[in-house]
Amino acid sequence: MAIVHSADGTAISYDRVGSGPAVILVDGATAYRAVNPSGAELAELLSSSFTVYTYDRRGRGESGEAAADISAADAVAAEIADIDALIAEAGGSAAVCGGSSGAVLALEAALAGSSITRLALYEPPFVVTDDRAPVPADYRQQLLTALADGRPGDAAALFLGSAVGIPAEYVEGMRQGPEWGFMEQVAHTLPYDAAAMGSTMLGEVKELERFTAIQTPSLVLYGGNSDAWMVAAATALAEVLPNAELACLEGQDHAVAATAIAPALSRFFA
Repeated sequence: MAIVHSADGTAISYDRVGSGPAVILVDGATAYRAVNPSGAELAELLSSSFTVYTYDRRGRGESGEAAADISAADAVAAEIADIDALIAEAGGSAAVCGGSSGAVLALEAALAGSSITRLALYEPPFVVTDDRAPVPADYRQQLLTALADGRPGDAAALFLGSAVGIPAEYVEGMRQGPEWGFMEQVAHTLPYDAAAMGSTMLGEVKELERFTAIQTPSLVLYGGNSDAWMVAAATALAEVLPNAELACLEGQDHAVAATAIAPALSRFFA
């Protein structure tokens, strides 16, 4: 484990394996190194050709704490600065691969001008069709209110119901299960993912149009077994990005296997 300090002084903890051009992996909501073994597996699979960085996003795992109540703009800027700190540590430029909301954070970093050489994006969870309900317009504020009131469980339930799309009766069952303590522990980081998502889960394709300014060569990936709304999101993003290719990983869903995505990344990043 190593540490790099972000622009605001926050300690960002990371691991580095391999040799070659730098690749940074960005986790989605709630995930970090200690609970996401597929990230470490993917890093190992890429390590023969690349120097791969896995890290704990702020407020998670061994990285410094996140202030949930900062503005959405400041939250996104802080996480972009974290990526920039890792890019600087990697030598000044890097390819970046993000999954789920981590893919959207990677997009935001590219849009902000981070020195990203290539951009791989697995299933950014945009809502662009009527296949599923959009999140409430005040979704992030609802998260902040629940956290401020000392109700992290309610914040986690809101995320699972509104953002992930799990039916309420299943979420209630999850609250009685052994893993719920983990969800409450990471709930304070959910406003960061909500900030990164912005208005892209409100059901309008036009919300993606701001990404047309990204000229970085991009690979947009989705799983062949994923929900139709996820496939539509990936397709819509690939159509918006001016320098992108779209690819399907057959047999995969939102929880993509490292062994399935590694060959696509190796080809693209090479």
